This record gives sequence, C-alpha cells and structure tokens, in this order.
Amino acid sequence: MTTNIKNISIVKQKSSRDDLTMRVCMILIGLFLAIAILLPLYTMLSKSLENKEGAFIGISNYVEYFSTPSLFLSAYNSILLSAIGTIILLLVTFIYAYALTRTQMPFKWFFKIIAIIPLLTPSMLGGISLVYWFGNQGVAKGLLMGESIYGPIGIVMGSVYWVFPHALMIIITALSITDARLYEAAVALRTSKIKTFFMVTIPSCKFGLISAGFVVFILIFTDFGVPKVIGGMYNMLATDIYKQVIGQQNFQMGAVVAVVLLIPAIIAFSVDRFVQRKQVALLSASAVPYEPKKSKGLDLTMLMFCSFIAFLIICMIGMAQYAALIKFWPYNLSFTLDNFNFDLIEGGGWGSYFNSIRLSIYTALIGSIIIFFGAYLVEKGRGFSFGRNAFHAVAMIPLAVPGMALGLAYIFFFNNPNNPLNFLYGTMGILVISTITHFYTVSHLTATTALKQMDPEFESVSASLKTPFFRSFQKITAPICMPAILDISVYLFLNAMTTVSAVVFLYSTNTRLASIAVLNMDDQGELAMAAAMAMMIAYTCGGVRILHAIGTHNILGKTQRWRSK
Repeated sequence: MTTNIKNISIVKQKSSRDDLTMRVCMILIGLFLAIAILLPLYTMLSKSLENKEGAFIGISNYVEYFSTPSLFLSAYNSILLSAIGTIILLLVTFIYAYALTRTQMPFKWFFKIIAIIPLLTPSMLGGISLVYWFGNQGVAKGLLMGESIYGPIGIVMGSVYWVFPHALMIIITALSITDARLYEAAVALRTSKIKTFFMVTIPSCKFGLISAGFVVFILIFTDFGVPKVIGGMYNMLATDIYKQVIGQQNFQMGAVVAVVLLIPAIIAFSVDRFVQRKQVALLSASAVPYEPKKSKGLDLTMLMFCSFIAFLIICMIGMAQYAALIKFWPYNLSFTLDNFNFDLIEGGGWGSYFNSIRLSIYTALIGSIIIFFGAYLVEKGRGFSFGRNAFHAVAMIPLAVPGMALGLAYIFFFNNPNNPLNFLYGTMGILVISTITHFYTVSHLTATTALKQMDPEFESVSASLKTPFFRSFQKITAPICMPAILDISVYLFLNAMTTVSAVVFLYSTNTRLASIAVLNMDDQGELAMAAAMAMMIAYTCGGVRILHAIGTHNILGKTQRWRSK
C-alpha cells in the first residue's frame, strides 16, 4: 500500500514538473506573439493619434481623413469592389465546387490541379497578364468595348483570379460534409430536384458559403498587389497606405488609413469565426457521406463550365509565361531568355529571388516549429486554462490584420531607436518574423485540428510511465502529426514566396525580395521582366508543392503500414 502511494506521488510530481515546463514554454511563445503582433499594433494605433511632431492630438487625423473626399473615396472604392468580387466569386466557385463534389463529371483531378494555380503565384501576376490581354496594346482589348482595364474592371478581374482557389477550398469542404440521408428523404417524398437544391443543398452548406464570402471579402479588401499593378488612378485603401508612407512620408496619415483598413477586416473576421462555430455545431457523428449519381445532362453541363473556368486560368498563367519569353511586345514576338536577366534592372536582380528562397526556408522551418509546438501546448497542456485560452485568442488575431497594416506597424515599433529590438529593422530577421506572424493563424488552426484527432490516452500513458512530455512530443506526437506539420511548412513557404503587402515596408537593399522586384520592375515599365520574375516564383512554388505531395504520400503510406501492424 505504501509503495503504491509513493508511485502515485512520483507520477504527480513528474506531471507537475511537465506542467511548469509547458507553461514556461507557452509564456515564451506568447511573449513572441505579443512582440510580433500586439505591441506593433498598439504602436500604430498610438501613431494615428499623434501629429508629425509626436504630440497627442486625439482623433484629429481621423477627422482630416474622413473630411478629405479623395481619401474617403478610397474606403468606398475598396468596399464596393470587394463586394462585387465576392459576389462573382461565390457564384463561380460554388458551381465549380458543386461540379467537383456533387457530379460524376470526368477529369475532376485535372480541374482540381488547375484550380490551385493562382495559389502558386503572387497576386501581381494576374494584373500583369490582364495588361497583356486587355491593356492599351492587348491582344483582346476590343472585348472591353472601349472600357479601360486600368481601374475597377481590372482590379475585380485580377482579384477574382487570385482569390478563386481560397474560396473554392472552403466551399468544397462545405459541400463535402452534407448528410446523404437528407437527399434520400427528399427522394422518398418525391421532391423535385430544383426544390431539393434550394431546400437541402443550399441550407446544408450556407455556413460554408457565408464563411467563404467573408474570407474572400477580406482578401480582396486588403490586397495590395492587384490594385498596385492594374489599378491605375483608381484609389484603394491598400494603395493609399503605400502612397502616404512611401510617396508623401506622411506616417501618421498612413497609420490612420491602416486602422481604417483594419476595422472592416476585423468585423468580417469576427463574423466568420461566429459562422464557423455554428457550422461545427451542425455536424453529426451519424452523418452518411453523399455519393453523387451519374446524370448525363448535369455532368456535361458542369464539364463545360469547369472547362471554361480552367481555360481562363490557363490563359492568365499562360499569357504571363508567354510575355516572359517575348523580346518586345507587341512589335517583336520572337522568343528570348533576356527577360530573365534580372541583374540589368535596378531594384530587381537574381539576388532578390534567392532572398525569397532564404526567407521561405527560414519561415517554413522556424515557423513550423513555433506554431506547431505552440498549438501542442494549447491542446495538450493540463490546467492553466486562462493562459491557454488567452494564447489561442492572440493566435487568432493575425488573420484579421491586413499585411499592409502589419508592415506599417512594424515600422513604428521596430524602427524606434529606443526599442532594444531596433537592430532587427532592415534585416532578414524582421522579414521572417513578419511573415510568420502574418500567416500564423491558419497554420495554428491546422495544427490544433491535427492534434485534436489524437487520442488523449497518449499523454496519460506517457505520464503514467514517467516520460517527460518533450520526449513523448518528439517520439509520438510529432511523427503522427508529420503530414500536418508538412502542410504547415509548405503553406508558410508558398506564402513567403508570394507575399507583398506584409514586407513592402520592411525590406532593405540587401533583403529585397522577388515579389518586391516584380513591383519595382512594373514601376520602371519593364513588364516583361516583371512577368518573368513572377513566373520564377510560380516555378518555385509549383516545385515545392510537387515535393510536398510526394513527401506526404510517402509518410501517409508508412503511417498506414504501421497502423496495419
């Protein structure tokens, strides 16, 4: 009896030491998040309430902003075009996703591959392609019937192209979780197909549609690349921040515009979180997966629609590739590789491409470790519920913060001479921190989802065997969750390669990135070189996605063999 009591006390003591260690680790990662997101945002908000001399003036800057018609018009333009783009995307992506999940349409694998192409490219690539298609010397300029591509038309078209896969993934998920028993009941009641569509299909995925709508709205509303390349003189909030800071050196007004950009994004994000919680509550453990039946008319119609959308996507990426290989558009259409000689252009260079590779590798490696371990502490930690909930809440914030606002906040915070972290400004380090922070939330949610699928008995058994938590994390948790860790790594890598808004204010001469080089080339009128650099980013991202697919397939194969034993 005495021996058993001693054994129990030993287990409890070991568990207490583990709890203390886990809390210390959580506090350290929480401190990183506080420095990377909370303090910069607070500094930016403070700057918006000061004049150029740093004196507190309250909301005077906001009064000036909303009383200036040209500035206030930017907010209206951003909201309007974001709403239009959201409506178009919801309609197109719903039909595309419906075809992939609810029909027996052939070549689904092909259409899924084509749909992810925009994810592999910076947002500017769509704008560049549209210039070659519909610009002043575009091959299909006549299709616009006298309208200019430089402005709202181009912004909406470029945004729809770039955001398409983001919306598609959400809606595919929403359509994939429908309970087949609802359709069986509709058939038994002899309900028409049209009535079933509006009474079963739409209600069952309405939360996914709403969630996709808010995500699309945020992405278009906060994007900088598309309006910068093809927006012309049409003012948007994201480009206004750039003009205020880079063009006029008016940092206080730039902070005001950033806060204005932040507010709608936070509102949309908050509603999206609420909608997602509702969606989870509707799931049933006894749900039966829906298996579509063959229908020649519907399958053919969906095949034609998806072929048309895939054709448009191929035209966008294909035109960028064609432009990158042409000597002098549209007068000399012979092929050349001169456009890849980036060192001839100031603000470009192959160095910027390799800087992006370095940034992506550092972000993927460091970010995956911090994010997954942080999620592990939240999901598998015992006690300290307040700290875990606070950590999770802070981890959600970056998704609601536009990249332009985050970059400007970093200027105010890290460029302060009195800040002991000032040495990071202008280095690769600050680019890595900002990129990890900007894309933290999605990676954190991916990690927590994977960890929730693990049986809690793993931790209980480890504690009973007096195994330190870090050893069970290394030997059990990490190997089982390796597919999710790889997903996080490739997600961070791809976004680090393609991001513009979060780093446009933070690079130096030695840390210029490929995505920034695309902007610089576009500003100098070297559109062919900009297309070539954008395609280099696409090649790299495509190669990484292929390696990720191979690696994940091999890991899953080993996992399945291990489970079968």
